[in-house]
Amino acid sequence: MAETGDWVTPRLYGQPWFEKPILYYWAAALGLLLHLPAEWAARLPSAIAAFAAALAIGWLGWKHYGNDARIEQSPALLAPLLFSSSVAAIGFARAGTPDMLFSTAIALAMASAASVLRGAGALRAADAASEAGRSEFFALLLFGAFLGLAVLAKGPAAIVLAGGALLLWAVATQQWRATLRFAHPLALAAFCAVALPWYLVCALRNPGFLRIFIFQHNFERYLTPLFQHRQPFWFFGPIVLLALLPWTAFLWPAAREGLRLWRERSWANSPGFFLACWAIVPVVFFSFSQSKLPGYILPAIPPLTLLCSVGAVRAFRGSRAAAVSIAAVIGLTWLGLGIVALRLAHRIPWTSYSPDHTSRLVSHGGYAALFLGVLVALLVIAAGFYRRPHYVIACCALSVVACVEVANLGVLPILDRFESARSHAQFMRNDQRQDRIFTYHLRRGWNYGLAFYFHREILEWSPSDPDAALVLTTPAGLEEIRKIGRFRGALDEPYVGVLYVPINRVRR
Repeated sequence: MAETGDWVTPRLYGQPWFEKPILYYWAAALGLLLHLPAEWAARLPSAIAAFAAALAIGWLGWKHYGNDARIEQSPALLAPLLFSSSVAAIGFARAGTPDMLFSTAIALAMASAASVLRGAGALRAADAASEAGRSEFFALLLFGAFLGLAVLAKGPAAIVLAGGALLLWAVATQQWRATLRFAHPLALAAFCAVALPWYLVCALRNPGFLRIFIFQHNFERYLTPLFQHRQPFWFFGPIVLLALLPWTAFLWPAAREGLRLWRERSWANSPGFFLACWAIVPVVFFSFSQSKLPGYILPAIPPLTLLCSVGAVRAFRGSRAAAVSIAAVIGLTWLGLGIVALRLAHRIPWTSYSPDHTSRLVSHGGYAALFLGVLVALLVIAAGFYRRPHYVIACCALSVVACVEVANLGVLPILDRFESARSHAQFMRNDQRQDRIFTYHLRRGWNYGLAFYFHREILEWSPSDPDAALVLTTPAGLEEIRKIGRFRGALDEPYVGVLYVPINRVRR
């Protein structure tokens, strides 16, 4: 898009590509037009979106819990901190995918929806009258616009998730009049103005767009295992627990708060129940899908982190036993993460480093991670004993920051050669065999990465090709090449992500 000026039709290798809508492509192309490095242009939209999502749940925490003296306005600060330091946010805020843009657009739409409901007298809005009128119309306008952005980010699933959450809330609370406000012409007009123009123009320019995008990449992806992402029904249960790390233990007090509302039958005007509906719908909806990827339930993480922050603070202000139990679980979580880091350090393929350097990296990195896990566990448990939730959260958050920076400065640069095509493409950029470079049995990510940095598609090598070539492959691919007799020598370089195999010409 940045090179051709065609901002309507997404293309892959010059051909129309309708797997996802346009919003992420626009954002990344804008970064390229601003002459950002390619990696920055690809990742910055997700980072900015994650920041906006943190602000949205912070605003919700302040609006709905800020005047509660029992929690001293903490969720307005704690919820963004919990979200920003969760595994899900850290991972997807760095990813060149539309998932975080989609999740943030849903979060902003649901924050606007909460304002509409407050104006209608729901969600404990004691000052509903002061929020009616112009502010309600503005909230309806924002709701439609942000929902339109979500549809531009990932398609009609946005309507299902936002509409499903509001429908679930309406069925449970029987507040249909408040819910019907979202059918206001202003909200519908804003939604159509944002979402429809690109879909209409793209459909006019590309006759097969609606069939490919709507039916193949939405309905078939959901109803069939066409895209080879089949997982069991319960797949997203463990994914949610992992996505919330290191704050997963805070789901316990959040669940207890939900049970209290259920027993007291007081959920009708509870902002927590609204957040729960928002979080439940993505998990349940995509659990029925025949194609499952971890990013599908990212829209559930912002409301879950806000619920966790509210439940955690209330639990710490309750009994000492509850505070110590929660702190102990979080401490054990950090201890477990330290053990996992130590085991991973011994499994990293250090083949291109000297044995002495490898030994130092493993001993210093792995055991330092284990020591950090033990230290954080002890500090968190001590803070739990004295019922200091802010100390627990500050300790964990600072530890997360330390881990991320260690990964950025130490681990990821080393792993880059094993996981990224960047260095390989730079190494071969001036190779004289450019037209005879192929891939063979590489995973999908490597194929796309090499194509991105080569600025062209790298074709798959065929054993029936009789000419000499340079083939980028894996150890398993090398064995197949040896079996068919196209390479019989030895490779000098170690296995660093890919192997460079010179293929012999077939003698006639």
